[in-house]
Amino acid sequence: MAGTKEGAMSGGASTVNLLVVAQAGRLEFQSLILAASLRRFSPDWQGRLFVAEPQPEGAWAGHETRIAPETRALLESLGAEILPFTARHFGASYPYGNKIEALFALPACEPFLFLDTDTLITGPLDSLALDPARPSASMRREATWPIPPLYGPGYGGIWKSLYDRFGLDFDSSLDRDQPDEHWERYLYFNAGWFFGPDPAEFGRRFQNWALALRDEPGDELACQSLDPWLDQAVLPLVIHSFGGGRPGPGLNGLDGAVTCHYRNLPLLYTRESDAVLAALEEAVAGNRIKKRLRDWDPARKLIYQGKGRDKVRPMFDRNALPGKEQPIRNQLKQKGWWLV
Repeated sequence: MAGTKEGAMSGGASTVNLLVVAQAGRLEFQSLILAASLRRFSPDWQGRLFVAEPQPEGAWAGHETRIAPETRALLESLGAEILPFTARHFGASYPYGNKIEALFALPACEPFLFLDTDTLITGPLDSLALDPARPSASMRREATWPIPPLYGPGYGGIWKSLYDRFGLDFDSSLDRDQPDEHWERYLYFNAGWFFGPDPAEFGRRFQNWALALRDEPGDELACQSLDPWLDQAVLPLVIHSFGGGRPGPGLNGLDGAVTCHYRNLPLLYTRESDAVLAALEEAVAGNRIKKRLRDWDPARKLIYQGKGRDKVRPMFDRNALPGKEQPIRNQLKQKGWWLV
């Protein structure tokens, strides 16, 4: 399948446009943490930081989505550019679709890196060997989708049906170091970060294919849930269609020494390293940021009142954490520390 426009491949990790999505509530506070950590731990990064804000219209009609003025002012003081957009297809019925529709608001033909808002920057983004001509996405994932039914089809049959549907070569996507019908043999990402050469072309394909699967899943997906997995089911297909694939060693800093996709603050205090905790607390120590974040219950209790270190962190042995996230969530909920 054809790639993007000539010239869209120029630029590296130091100049790529960085995109996050934020709206009223939890996401605006997380975006403030992200922006503060970016300025603290990646001071030489020269790209533009866009905070995409869905408007209370279209698919978000009837919902207050606008970022509070206090947060907006702080984000702009940290160099963020607020980027309003109107969601037409997903919105309140599928909030994860924001990351798809926000792509159309970015400058076209300029390389982009999308980060989930619940991401902490812990090192220099400009150290990444990011090649926009070979898109990729996060491998920090579990076997969450698909869940093959007892009588089939299996992983191979489900994934092949999607590649066939959109005219893609299935065999070249396989990791042949993994056995047949093992979930890691098949291209599957977490959508916590992904990048590409042209947000307009990437977004168009992402949106069109997501809508096609949502509206007509097909026989092979009859037993599969696409909420909340729609974006993660489609993302591998889009990545592959642009000539991308699994991230190479030059991107190890993502979900590594450069970024931490913590998901929410209780999980950060539960399972991340001491260095990540120190980076979080250092990034948000400034008085202006502290004053605003204290309006958000998880930050006030876990960061500024110290209960993340004193109460949450001792609940778990980080050398023997459960292999899946759900048992951790369950224990945090039982103890009253699932703050979101």
